[in-house]
Order: sequence, then structure tokens, then C-alpha cells
Amino acid sequence: LKNMLEYRGDSVEGKSVVISGSGNVALHAAEKILQLGGRVLTLSDSGGFIHDPEGIDAERLAWLKDLKIGRRGRISEYADEFGHASFHADQRPWSVDCDVAMPCATQNELGGEDARSLVSNGCIAVVEGANMPTDLDGKRVLENADVLYAPGKAANAGGVAVSGLEMSQNSARTSWDEPSLNTLLVDIMQGIHERCVEYGEVERGRPVNYGRGANIAGFKKVADAMLAYGVV
Repeated sequence: LKNMLEYRGDSVEGKSVVISGSGNVALHAAEKILQLGGRVLTLSDSGGFIHDPEGIDAERLAWLKDLKIGRRGRISEYADEFGHASFHADQRPWSVDCDVAMPCATQNELGGEDARSLVSNGCIAVVEGANMPTDLDGKRVLENADVLYAPGKAANAGGVAVSGLEMSQNSARTSWDEPSLNTLLVDIMQGIHERCVEYGEVERGRPVNYGRGANIAGFKKVADAMLAYGVV
């Protein structure tokens, strides 16, 4: 998200963000949004979503982490704890006005009608944090509306990247501290963004098609590896 917005001369600062899910990906995404100056409005679980119009700040996010990871509680308890927030049972957060949507819960959770609702409410970017959370109709709606759409194969590559870095540490019998690891991860994600831009710019003046860029870049990486190892 940071790289996409900066590429078009914008930033995360001041942006309102709706996030689905309340597992590790969703909670860490919320944490990063806060660090970058954005405002997190929602999180969810299988029972529904909570909407905090004031924004889920660092203190409330810490409370949520204890609720979901420590106590294994339900997201609805947030609305009981913080009276200004509301809980919406058996619903997803895509009807909430926002600048950015981050589906981080489950597959096919963002459909065509959801995408149309986001577009009508002024959403400028959708960044996936789950495996294929946007269905085909939803993707078409977002791309036709020129919404920045980052598919999970690119935007959610951080977990696989960290696993690769852990394997490198084990092979080299070395260990990196957290700041060093974060620097390496930032470099990897910036590289992914650059390749998506390289293969996803369709025509001048139009937003980068990150889905197309990620598909071509991924195919080329596999093809190059097969050629290097003499498979083809």
C-alpha cells in the first residue's frame, strides 16, 4: 500500500482504512497502518465486524491483540468495552466509507456488490492480505473503476519472504536482529512493487494494473528459474 500510494504521489497518512479479519495478518496490518499515519476503522471475525468511527488507536489495538490472541475472545467484545464503537453481526465491513480496504480474513469475502459499494464510497485502493479474498466479479469492478488493486500474491508476500529469510539465516548459521530483518523485508516488498509496475503499466495516464503486473512477474520468475536449471 505504501509503495502504491507513493508511486502516484500520495501517502498512507490521513487515510481511513477498513480491515477484515482479526488474526495475525489483520492485526499486523492495522499496526502498520497506524505507524504510517493512517486510521483503522474496522476489524472482524466470523461473527461480524466492529466499526470504530474514532479510529482504532494503538491502545485499543493492544487491547484487541490481547482479546483475540491472548484470551481468544469475540470481536463483539470491543463494542462492549468501547461504547462509541458498534458491532455489526454477520456482516462484512465493505459498506463503511473508507479510502482503503484490506480484506485479510478469508477467500471470496469481497464480491462484486461489495466492490461496487467500496467504489461508490470513494475507496481508492484495495490491498489483499488473505488468499484470493476478492472474487472475479469484484476484481473486474475494481479494475474498471481504476481502483488500485494489489493481489495477495504480491501484497501478502511478506510471510513467505520472512520464511525465506529464516532459511537463509539457518543455512548461514547466523541471526539478524529485528531492525535488520525489517530492512530486508522492506527491500523485498519494494522489489515486488517495482516488478509489478514494470509489467503492469498498460498505458500512460492510467493506474498500474497490479494484478496483471504480479501475474507476469511471477510467471517470468518461474520461467527464468526453469531455464537456469535446464528444465526447458
